[in-house]
Amino acid sequence: MEIIEYHPRRDQLVYTFGGSAPVLTVQPGTALRLWSEDAFNNALTSVDDVSGEKVDLNFVNPQTGPFYVEGAEPGDTLALHIVDLTPARSYGASATIPFFGGLTSTDRTATLQEPLADITWIYHVDTERRTVGFQSRLGDFEVALPLEPMLGTVGVAPPGGEVRSSLVPERFGGNMDAPDVKAGTTVYLGVNVEGALFSIGDGHYRQGEGEACGTAVEGAMHSTIIVELVKGGAPAWPRFETDYHWGAVGSSRPMEDSWRIGQVEMVRWFGDLFGLHQLDAYQLLTQTALAPIANAVDVNYSVVVKAPKALFPAADAYGGLHAHLRRQGAELR
Repeated sequence: MEIIEYHPRRDQLVYTFGGSAPVLTVQPGTALRLWSEDAFNNALTSVDDVSGEKVDLNFVNPQTGPFYVEGAEPGDTLALHIVDLTPARSYGASATIPFFGGLTSTDRTATLQEPLADITWIYHVDTERRTVGFQSRLGDFEVALPLEPMLGTVGVAPPGGEVRSSLVPERFGGNMDAPDVKAGTTVYLGVNVEGALFSIGDGHYRQGEGEACGTAVEGAMHSTIIVELVKGGAPAWPRFETDYHWGAVGSSRPMEDSWRIGQVEMVRWFGDLFGLHQLDAYQLLTQTALAPIANAVDVNYSVVVKAPKALFPAADAYGGLHAHLRRQGAELR
C-alpha cells in the first residue's frame, strides 16, 4: 500500500468544499497520513484568549485538502476509512461565543437577549492516561474526561460547481460534527465531481452529542486514512459503517428534516442489504434505529440514524469493503 504524508502550510489550508484546486492526486487504495489545524486556526491557546479578539471568522474550520482521487466520477462512492486519529497538540480549546450555540440567541433564533460571555476553556491532553482535563473557569471544579478523537468535517466537493463554507454540513458531508466519524469508521460519500475532491479537518479531542455550545474540544489532529473507490452506487447522503453499526447522516433545518433524511437513507440501505421491500424496511428500522443528534448548532443541523449490526443477519455493504479496510488498517498501526 502506498503511504503519502501531507502537512499543509498555513497558506495551503482551505475553508470551503468546492472551489479549490486539488493539492494532491491519489490512487484508490492509498493511505494518507495527514495533519489538520483546529477549528479556531490555533487562535485560542490560553484561557486569556477570547474569540471576539483572537478568532478571524474568515479563517475558521480550516480543511486539509482537497485530494483528487484518480478514477472517481460523479455517481461513484468514495470510501474513507479512518485508521487512526491522534492529537497533534498537548491541549485543545473550547469556548462560549456570543450569539452562537444551541442555548443562546443566534442570528436565526433572534431574541432580545444579552449574549453569553465570551469565555475560553483549555483542556490539557494526558496521552498516557488518554484523557482531556476540564477545569472550570467560574468555580473550583475539575475532571479528567476520556480522550475520544473524531473529525468534525469530512466531505467532497458539492455538485453543480457549488462552493460551500466548511462550516456547513449537507449532502456532500462537510461539517457534520458526528462523533461516529472516528478511528475504525468507514465513511461513504457520493462523488459529485471528477476526482471527488475530498477534504478533512475540524479535529475534536472529544465532543458530546449535539455539540451544545457550538465548540467541541477543538484540536489539531494527525489522521491516518485509507482512500478507496466503489464504481457507482453513490449514496444520496453520507453513510458510515463501523464494526457495530450501519449509519446515515442527514443535515438540514428544521432538525426533524435531518432525522427524516437519515431515516429514509437507512430504509434504502436496508433494502440493499437485505432485499427488503421499502415498507418492510421502514417497519424494521422503526423498531431498531438509534438517532443521536450530531450537532444542533451549525448552519444545518445533523442527525445520525444508525442500526446495530448485532440485531441483524450478517450482511456485506459495498461487497464487504469495511471489513477489508479494517484488515488493511491493522497493518498500518
